[in-house]
Amino acid sequence: MANAHATAVRVAHRASGERRPRRSLLPYALITPTAVLLLVLMILPLVIVVANSLSSQVVTRPGGEFAGLTNFSQVLTDPTFWPATLNTVVFAGASVAVHLVMGLCFALLLNSPLIGRTTAGIFRTVLILPWLFTAAVIAVLWRLILAPTGVVNYGLESIGLIHDTVQWFGDPSTALFAVTVMNIWAGYPFFMLSLLAGLQGVPAELHEAATVDGAGPWQRFWSVTLPQLRPIIVSMAILDLLWTTQQFALIWLTTGGGPLGVTEMLSTFTYKLAFGDYDLVEASASAVLVLLFSLVVAVFYVRHQRRADA
Repeated sequence: MANAHATAVRVAHRASGERRPRRSLLPYALITPTAVLLLVLMILPLVIVVANSLSSQVVTRPGGEFAGLTNFSQVLTDPTFWPATLNTVVFAGASVAVHLVMGLCFALLLNSPLIGRTTAGIFRTVLILPWLFTAAVIAVLWRLILAPTGVVNYGLESIGLIHDTVQWFGDPSTALFAVTVMNIWAGYPFFMLSLLAGLQGVPAELHEAATVDGAGPWQRFWSVTLPQLRPIIVSMAILDLLWTTQQFALIWLTTGGGPLGVTEMLSTFTYKLAFGDYDLVEASASAVLVLLFSLVVAVFYVRHQRRADA
């Protein structure tokens, strides 16, 4: 009996040992399709762009020689690069700051007990509309709004603020302001919804305790609400900065980087190098520089997320 039991145990262990490798391969089989997509759609193009940025030949000519940092030097000394960088900084900084202010104001409005659920639902539906439109629709809409015969010029002339029509997208003094306002309008719902979710998660006991201690509305907002929202605000600001610095569609569909380069961004600068001048190696170098900036911002985002989760 003892020998039979030992034999049965060995057979069971052998069978389980034979099945274990098959079972351990299942997770790898499940993630293989996603891994292949990441390799083909992200990693491989990234490697190709980095390789092109270090090549002395255009992509259409095989066998390019290693050029080192020559392409990066040419991009950094390009007379258009630094103005485009400054425009990107102004455009992204203003957009993120106003996104935060507008999103917080609208979130506080929707979370206020002074308005009913029906009214809040109507406001939420109306305020979220800009986030539902595609870039092409937003660009066409704002080209109509800011046209010389558009509603903005008509309204400003009616109240006497201007006497001649303004070419908002065509005037170098107003073009950057116009595209920034358009981008702000298109992106504030992201902040609004995120901050509204954060406001609804603030414990009511904290506000009650602050009220008992004699804190007014502004003191409760500054000492209770804002600290509770700080992790969300920092995360949203970093993500919005990444997205805004890479904004291309809205700029290209309205001004194309003009007039006179006042709305030239790093995204449009890179696009024109590649598909306007057909200088693909310098365009790759410009794209790598933007990628390095994005990586720096992404590192700050990951470190903040780890600190928040700790």
